[in-house]
Amino acid sequence: MATYLLAHGAWSSAWAWKKVRPLMRERGHEFFAPSLTGLGERAHLANPAIDLDLHIQDVVNVLEYEDLEDVILLGHSYGGMVATGVADRSAPRLQQLVYLDAFVPRNGQSLQDFVPPEHAKHQREHALDGWRVPANPVPPDTSAEDKVWIEARRMTQPIETVTQKISLKNGETKLPRSYIYCTRKAAGDPFKQFADRFKNDKAWRYFELDASHSPNVTAPNALMDVLDRIARS
Repeated sequence: MATYLLAHGAWSSAWAWKKVRPLMRERGHEFFAPSLTGLGERAHLANPAIDLDLHIQDVVNVLEYEDLEDVILLGHSYGGMVATGVADRSAPRLQQLVYLDAFVPRNGQSLQDFVPPEHAKHQREHALDGWRVPANPVPPDTSAEDKVWIEARRMTQPIETVTQKISLKNGETKLPRSYIYCTRKAAGDPFKQFADRFKNDKAWRYFELDASHSPNVTAPNALMDVLDRIARS
C-alpha cells in the first residue's frame, strides 16, 4: 500500500529493523532499509571522512537507483538529520516525512546542537582514534536476548556525522510531516524538545508511543500500528 524508506539511527543499521520487516509485509507495505556507509554490513567502509552529507547521499541514491516515487521517508534518532537532508535534495520523490524519536534540524544545525554542551564535548574528546564515537547504552527495558543481539552488531559512529552542520538549500520542507515521540524515557531526553515543539504545531501530525527510544526492537507491533495509521491516512 505504501513505500517506506528508512534512515536509521546512529551506531545501528538495517539489521536493527528485522522485527519490523515482516510486519511491513503483513500490512502490505514495501520497506527499504539501507545501511549507511561505515555501519552494519558496510562496516568495512568505515573511515574518518564519513560525514552527514555522505549518509544523506546514501539514502538519496536508494531513491534514485530503485526509481522510488511517492515514498514515506522514516528517520529514526540520528536518522532525522539524514532524512531532513534527503527531503531537501529529493522532495519530488517523497510523499511525506516521519520522524521517529528523531532530531529535526534547521539549516546550519548539527546533531550536537541538540545535546548538552558537556555531552557534545565528551563525544569529541573521547572518540576512539579521534573519530569513532562509542555507542550509548541500550534502553533499560531491552530484553537480555535483544541486548546480546544488539551489542554484538552495533558499530562506533564516525564523528563527522554528528558534528557536521546540515546545509539545506531549499529552506524548511513543505512536505507533510509526522513526529512520533517515545515517552518511556529518563530525565534529560534530547527528543522531548521536539515533542514539545511539534505537539501543538498544526503543520505536524503528532503521535506518542509508550516505548523507549528504539521501538523497532522493544515494541515493534506498537510501532507498526502507528506507521500503518500514518500510511493509510
